[in-house]
Amino acid sequence: MAIITVRIDDELKKEMDELSYINWSEVIRQSIIKTIEEERRKRIEKKDFKRIREASMMAEEISEAVGGSKSEEVIREWRDKNWEL
Repeated sequence: MAIITVRIDDELKKEMDELSYINWSEVIRQSIIKTIEEERRKRIEKKDFKRIREASMMAEEISEAVGGSKSEEVIREWRDKNWEL
């Protein structure tokens, strides 16, 4: 297992010493793990959004190339039909 050093001010260290029953190494370790997981999720979400946008644009291009309707028009058609029911 790797070892890292964290610098904190003296006042914070005193407060930590007063709560000596807390495993501060574990608190810091869990915080690091949580931060890494959140950042990974953000990266994945950003990539997925970009891929979804690209796929949507490709679908529009294909639809227009074969003479189809734009997706907005199709959605509006379906909504209008559902309101008629």
